[in-house]
Amino acid sequence: MKLVLAIVQPQDAAMLVDALTEHGYRVTRLSSQGGFLREGNVTLMLSVEDQQVNHVIHVVREHCSTRARFVSPMPPIAESGEFYPPAPLEVQVGGATVFVLKAETRKL
Repeated sequence: MKLVLAIVQPQDAAMLVDALTEHGYRVTRLSSQGGFLREGNVTLMLSVEDQQVNHVIHVVREHCSTRARFVSPMPPIAESGEFYPPAPLEVQVGGATVFVLKAETRKL
């Protein structure tokens, strides 16, 4: 057994959960927050057989897209009276971060 954790953007989460459940996977959805952009994410948890991991990753790839986004960095520390507004930076957001962990199930 494997525990698959997929961290995705909220825009992709609903369609991904629908696709995974259509393929017969049970999915637990958790709200989470990222540290870099300090925005909300969705963490999906699935427990699957070892041979199903590649199929789950394939479904995640199909439903999670990468997007370009502009963010404003923190202003630089300047001498008193000086101010240089930072230029927005283009960053790639979206897609998915997937962790696959060994899991053991026990009936209690």
